[in-house]
Amino acid sequence: MRVLTGLQPSGDLHIGNFFGAIKPMIEAQETSEMFIFIANYHAMTSSQKGEILKQNALKAAAAFLSLGVKPEKSIFWLQSDVKEVLELYWILSQFCPMGLLERAHSYKDKVAKGLPSSHGLFSYPVLMAADILLFDTQIVPVGKDQIQHVEIARDIALKVNNEWGEIFTLPEARVSENVAVVPGTDGAKMSKSYQNTIDIFAGEKLRKKQISSIVTDSTPLEEPKNWQDCNIFKIAKLFLDETKQEELKRRYERGGEGYGHFKAYLNELVGAYFKEAQENYENYLKEPKKLEEILEFGASKARKIAQNKMQKIYDKIGL
Repeated sequence: MRVLTGLQPSGDLHIGNFFGAIKPMIEAQETSEMFIFIANYHAMTSSQKGEILKQNALKAAAAFLSLGVKPEKSIFWLQSDVKEVLELYWILSQFCPMGLLERAHSYKDKVAKGLPSSHGLFSYPVLMAADILLFDTQIVPVGKDQIQHVEIARDIALKVNNEWGEIFTLPEARVSENVAVVPGTDGAKMSKSYQNTIDIFAGEKLRKKQISSIVTDSTPLEEPKNWQDCNIFKIAKLFLDETKQEELKRRYERGGEGYGHFKAYLNELVGAYFKEAQENYENYLKEPKKLEEILEFGASKARKIAQNKMQKIYDKIGL
């Protein structure tokens, strides 16, 4: 099964990113044909500062490799290193009715949150369709807010196939009901937008500060605590097996420990879990040329597939 995931290089990753999207993607490498790219063209809808975009792309590459992306198993590349995606984006635009894009709720949501109303933001779903269709993708893992974009890709593919024959594979969105929704330090869904994150590669000092800011109630130290409603417990259980979760529940229920003790325990859990990834991440950032070589290795494989697909399209459109 061919699975494609695009990941925006939008700054530091947090544990919500990891458990919600990255961990399932890493695990899928063992059972699927994974296509994973850093979506730096897409990132331009929110920033056009070249140096920042370049640094974020390298940081993203270092992060994903450190967390378990395997370039020998998956095809892993930087979106802008496969230019065919932009050519296909333009061709697909001729098959995309305006009404299809005008109904896209993601565009309306982002403009409502203050992003400039640009053509790039408006036509974002067409570029996403090009990403998907260029590689004959069968499955696209997405959150519920991105299902509509995969449906738009299917609609465009159907229009092309009706015109030219079976050129494109029709993709399907996969939304896993088991994907973890990680609470942030304030109890809302963890998100950079809410500034409630626990960052993976923040370093000991900042991570401790972030965990210390987790909102709790005012139950006195000596009294039993309610683990069911505790944000510390909800985050900690992601790092624990069932036995360790039961042990932590008993600590809450017998009292004698304050929330500060549980925050310190969570800090230890997070630090230990990502210790190797943190070390690898720092080493990768010291060798940007090595990162570029890994990305080019993936891009060379992606380009070959993309060029074969584009040749079929050239024959149809007369280019």
